[in-house]
Amino acid sequence: MNAYSFKISKWSPYPLRVILILFVATFGLYICYVSMNEITLERNARDFLVSLKETENVCSVSGIQPEEMRYIHFPQPATYSRSECSCSPVRFFAIISMQRSGSGWFETLLNSHPNISSNGEIFAVRERRANVSSILNTLDTVYNLDWLSSAAKNECTAAFGLKWMLNQGLMDHHAEIISYLNMKGVSLVFLFRRNLLRRLISVLANDYDRQEKQLNGTHKSHVHSKEEAEILARFKPRINIASLISDISSAEKAIADCLQHFSSTRHIILYYEDIVNNHNALSHVQEFLGVLIAKLVSRQVKIHTRPLSKQVMNWEDVTKTLNGTRYEHFLNHADCDF
Repeated sequence: MNAYSFKISKWSPYPLRVILILFVATFGLYICYVSMNEITLERNARDFLVSLKETENVCSVSGIQPEEMRYIHFPQPATYSRSECSCSPVRFFAIISMQRSGSGWFETLLNSHPNISSNGEIFAVRERRANVSSILNTLDTVYNLDWLSSAAKNECTAAFGLKWMLNQGLMDHHAEIISYLNMKGVSLVFLFRRNLLRRLISVLANDYDRQEKQLNGTHKSHVHSKEEAEILARFKPRINIASLISDISSAEKAIADCLQHFSSTRHIILYYEDIVNNHNALSHVQEFLGVLIAKLVSRQVKIHTRPLSKQVMNWEDVTKTLNGTRYEHFLNHADCDF
């Protein structure tokens, strides 16, 4: 061996080959994973677009402003088929109100329309408003047209909704409910009473009848004959003077809070007195709900028709308490019969 020769080491390339193979295999699996995810996402997106356009391809909608399209729906109920009316657009709504504000009468008016279905105080049942999940699940059933009631027109309804009182979970979970309503494209009809003193008297009278059941042992919040109305109107409540102003103020604040919270929704604000006195009010409501204008009727008979001074046991005390306050005008504010 000469001076420039050197000893070659016995190093093996096998470990490097193993590492290289593992790297290539891992990289290949990663590429496969990414590709499969992209294919799945593309398929899901394609399926979504197909399902989104499926109704558009089958059902044509004309004469509706672009900004109104989010409030047009083609629900597919799970409990029945809409058959020939499957391409009839439906608008979702909710009547937001307080007890003894004319909402029962108003709802019967709406339900006299052949294409409007309002399904009553669904959330009067506590279990349905136990938490946000139960509320939203119930709303899903309603707006999928799977809520069957005597008011439901099922196949050919054009406006479908419910009546919801402020004290039935609505204000307790207003943030989540507002998000749902806006996402679902639900229009709100706010119905309140201007004269909160008259509302208070009606609440007290209704509470009394709930206990005494004056009509042959049956409690009725609404009546359909003058005879029944006269019987219920005989009771004259005694108003608690100590809490009168705070009671009216609390109701006033509840209305204001509600209107503020739900201001981001598509809505219309109505007052009982305006519907009674303005014959065009019901036409405006029907236009808002996107249905053909029809004559609306109700079989309900107004219970309290006499002047307020004839409806309250301690009217003089009420007058003294409200005179000089911002609620003084309630003393002389009269409803009209319907």
